[in-house]
Amino acid sequence: MTTSTPSPETTPEACKPPINPTDNALPSQNARQLLKELQEKFPAFRDCQPLAIGIDKQLMARLPDLQRKPLRIALGIHTHSLRYLKTSEKAAHRVDLDGQPAGDVTPEQRLHAAKLVKERLQKQAEQRKLQRQAEAQARQHAAKLGQLVEKFGRHR
Repeated sequence: MTTSTPSPETTPEACKPPINPTDNALPSQNARQLLKELQEKFPAFRDCQPLAIGIDKQLMARLPDLQRKPLRIALGIHTHSLRYLKTSEKAAHRVDLDGQPAGDVTPEQRLHAAKLVKERLQKQAEQRKLQRQAEAQARQHAAKLGQLVEKFGRHR
């Protein structure tokens, strides 16, 4: 079963007007596109600074056209990114949408971020190791197959 992806001309986003920098609304309700727009609009997102607790409420108040579900997904993508976690493990303060201090990053939160970074890096290293092993096995199989082809090719 295959799924077809709509062409860029037929997507709902293509039918919407482009974002006006002076406009408060962010029309996109696709989570990844929404995150990109948040990063363009707010330096705290672009710089991956630790966000204030309740930043979703600030965003909903400032951008009333946002839908809650795509916003929650976009925030999850952002706050679970490796860059955000690395920043959070070293940061002392959180910031609001305007980049102003909005609370502290607790030692427990920094520790949690550090733990997630370590786990993510270990998982990536493990995946690279498995990939190298699979590639080595494929080379060995190709070499054996080449030897068999050569051996049987001479006997004909």
